[in-house]
Amino acid sequence: MNITARVSQAPMSGYQWLIVALCTFMNCLDGFDVMAVAFTGPSVTEEFGLSGSEFGLLVSVGLIGMAIGSMLLAPFADLIGRRPLILVSLVLGTIGMFGAAMAPSVTVMSLFRLVTGIGVGGILASTNVIASEFSNARNRGLAIGIYTAGYGIGATAASLVAKTVVGGDWRIVFYAGGIGTLLALIVIAAVLPESVAFLEQRRPGDALERINRTLARMRMEPVTGADLDRATDTGSGSGSAAERAGSGWLKQLLTPTILLWLTFITIMFGFYFVNSWTPTLLVEEGLSESAAVTAGMAISIGGTVGSVLYGVVARVRTPRVVLIGFSLLSAAMMIVFIVSTSTLWLGFAVGVVVGAPINGCIAGAYTVGPPLYPANVRSVGMGWALGMGRIGAILSPTVAGMLKDAGASATQLYIGAAVVVALCALVLVALRRHDPESRPVAAEEALAA
Repeated sequence: MNITARVSQAPMSGYQWLIVALCTFMNCLDGFDVMAVAFTGPSVTEEFGLSGSEFGLLVSVGLIGMAIGSMLLAPFADLIGRRPLILVSLVLGTIGMFGAAMAPSVTVMSLFRLVTGIGVGGILASTNVIASEFSNARNRGLAIGIYTAGYGIGATAASLVAKTVVGGDWRIVFYAGGIGTLLALIVIAAVLPESVAFLEQRRPGDALERINRTLARMRMEPVTGADLDRATDTGSGSGSAAERAGSGWLKQLLTPTILLWLTFITIMFGFYFVNSWTPTLLVEEGLSESAAVTAGMAISIGGTVGSVLYGVVARVRTPRVVLIGFSLLSAAMMIVFIVSTSTLWLGFAVGVVVGAPINGCIAGAYTVGPPLYPANVRSVGMGWALGMGRIGAILSPTVAGMLKDAGASATQLYIGAAVVVALCALVLVALRRHDPESRPVAAEEALAA
């Protein structure tokens, strides 16, 4: 039995949960980064004299960077390792956040937002895979749910910092993000191991020693070089049909890959619309800047709860089925939220509820994706899925800005975004026949292997 299969079947140790916690910490950077722009939007717009479209482009340039990072940097995680790519990405994120904080113009700020986005994209593509690879089958959904909750934690932290500087210097928010990213760089360099699935697959010179060191921390029996050779010879890999198919795996994965891309595009469209535009739209609907930040913070708090809730439900139901339910619930709650914000306490309460399912959808996409791919192309597969998902993330704030300039109301914009999120459910229905965790026969084959 190969190491990936052993990890999948064995109970999770405290060390494995520590790795999930480290990945969660890094995912906090994504939440802080995106919401730093959203919560400082009114102040940035005023200082640089931006229109709605120009602010939308400022938001989008960071998302473009994330797409570049996910699609162009992620393949290196399958070549040089998950850990080295994460360290490089954290360096880029640190430079970008401090650079945006010191930017003298919107052009310079946009450039550093692009650098930050590239770093965050590389981080997300690698940490998602590591969290999945170090989790067992039973707790994978929960682990990814906890990992995804990092976004909400980071976003909440951004909202708390932004709330303290309302009416003051908005640059403090970006300085705080730079310090957090630098701290993550130091911690990850000291603590995070390389993925055992990568070491098993690529077999660098010291692979056996590093694998056994990590397995010991996971309270698992060590392996020998002969064990690794036998696992390679049997072609068990990740146990997936695609990996056992040899050179035919790309053709087999084409359809599920396209469906996964559509899943990410539709979910990220709604997710980034809600998280990027909510404070600015609510201010223009008549709420004070402080109240709008409070409503945005409610969405972030709900997101933290919703990500973990998805993981809990996914322990007893098929992750893909749970994701269908979360996408439909998200669409419904987005509409309820925007029509209830005139009453602040009700808007805050519904904000928590709308944040929960939309963040749960991100957790679901992260959970459904990795099992579709063999270990040797898992980072590439997820990196490109995340990158394609950024198309929805990029279109969302940009289209919203254009429609807003054309006279669309906040209610109309929210309803349109809700329709896009609801389309995700249809895509997930089509993904059923390709999802290993939705096909009992595939599960039996994996157990037999």
